[in-house]
Order: sequence, then C-alpha cells, then structure tokens
Amino acid sequence: MLAVDGIRKSFGTRCILDVSRLELAAGESYVLTGENGSGKTTLLRVLAGLESAAVEACEFDGRPVDLEGYPGWLRRELIYVHQHPYLFRGSIVDNILYGLKARGLPKSISEPLIREAISWAGVSELLNVPPHKLSGGEKQRVALARARVLNPRLFLLDEPTANLDSEARQQVMSLIRDLCDANNTVVLACHDREIIKLPHMHRLHMEKGTIRTRNGETAGE
Repeated sequence: MLAVDGIRKSFGTRCILDVSRLELAAGESYVLTGENGSGKTTLLRVLAGLESAAVEACEFDGRPVDLEGYPGWLRRELIYVHQHPYLFRGSIVDNILYGLKARGLPKSISEPLIREAISWAGVSELLNVPPHKLSGGEKQRVALARARVLNPRLFLLDEPTANLDSEARQQVMSLIRDLCDANNTVVLACHDREIIKLPHMHRLHMEKGTIRTRNGETAGE
C-alpha cells in the first residue's frame, strides 16, 4: 500500500529521523516501539503530512506521492489520531460529523454512518456531555469514531492507550482490536505490551530515529 524511501529529518545537528525504507502492506497492522524520543511520533506525523521531512521517494498503491506537497487525495486515504485528541466545541455528534460534513456528504448518507460510529465506539451515553468534560479514554473513543467514520485506508494512532486507567484502556483496546481484525491498515506508536502482543501485529522497533528491528530481526538500515 505505502512505500517510503529515505525519510530524514534533523533539528540542527541532531538527527530525528533516518529511515531508509518503510513499507506498509494493505490490511496489515504495525506497532512502532522504542523509547520516548526515538522518533515514533515524528514518523507518524510525517506520514500524515503534519510535519515536513526530506523524502527520497514515496508511493501509495504504486502511485508516486510528493509528501512535501501532500496531495489532498492522500489526506482522504489516511488519518492520524493524536495521543491527546482535540475535540471541537459543540456536541460529540458535531465532532464525529465534522469530517463527513467537510466532504459534503448529505444527511441521508452521513446520519446512519454517525449512528453506527457512536454505537461502535460505545459513546451513546456520552452524547449530552460537553467534550471538554470527557475523560482521556472517552475522548480517545470519540476520536477513534471520528476517524473510523471517514473510512480511511490507513490509520495512524499515536499512543492511544497511554495514561489511561485499566477500564478505559480495555475499552480503547477493544476498538483497536476491531480495527485490526477488520483488515484495516493500522500503524500504532506505543509502549503497551498488550498491543504489541496482538496476533499478526508487525513490530517495528525504533532507536534514535532509525528502524533497528522488524519483528525482532535486524532491519538492514
């Protein structure tokens, strides 16, 4: 699905990213591991077009992509969910509807999609709660629903279970499992051992901006 060669980013003399090749196959799930500052979040943000980096070549489904220009069609193919999701003012429904509304979908199409997303994320009981009063886990579930309703082909999730209590973590874990089991392409940055051990999860371990191992084997950077 996605193949990127020569991803490099520096701040002054400090190398932040130096990934010779990243290849993501359609329908597969990947977890980026590594210490804080190893480059996991930066890599996700570069792929999402939220940060710039020098890139030698990039293809999506065999179609050349200029990540520096970041074409609009690619933004519709993938979505990034922040560790601390930002929810807009208004209702939870407004938040989940936002992307569909931006795409100009009529209510006859968007309303059933919204209902299904609310049910999937288990947030029906929260619809009357102002977004700023939601807990971290509740915000994460709303953000995942907002992402899923757009039906992207690639999910980029940054530390989705970090700093959550046990119950909230299990609720978010259930949604992540569902995304992976539904043959979506999912890339997560995390330290969560339960996510790392999910069946069919490919592990990419990062050190100092470089992917050092893939599923425990030297990556050949």
